Amino acid sequence: MNVINNLGEIRRRRDRDEGIDIAPLIDVVFILLIFFMVSTTFVRNLEIEIERPSAQSAQVADTRAIRVTLTRGGQVMVEGQEISAWMVQDRVRAIALQHPERPVLVTADENAPTGKLVNVVDQCRLAGVKNVGVDVMREE
Repeated sequence: MNVINNLGEIRRRRDRDEGIDIAPLIDVVFILLIFFMVSTTFVRNLEIEIERPSAQSAQVADTRAIRVTLTRGGQVMVEGQEISAWMVQDRVRAIALQHPERPVLVTADENAPTGKLVNVVDQCRLAGVKNVGVDVMREE
């Protein structure tokens, strides 16, 4: 009689355990999704209106470039943060030390003061970055 009760209990357990529990799989998928969202870098467009000058010799820039922006009014931004012009060299050097292979791309408004543009490019080169370019539109 004891054996029969055990067989009935085994059958009941087997009936309950036939389903596959996918809850751990869903947890792993969400963790991977969060990991990839956090580790992915996106190119951010600034909300500032910049009229870039055009040039026939324009080339496609590296998307990993350190972005320095010079507005029409002479305001300077590095990676989207507005800074004083005298801080460009320090900020670019700090980024370049972490990522020495990244070039610098200076995006300047067409009507930005030329002296300020030359100063910004000079500060980027003094920061130790070898590849400094100016962002322009390709002339057609």
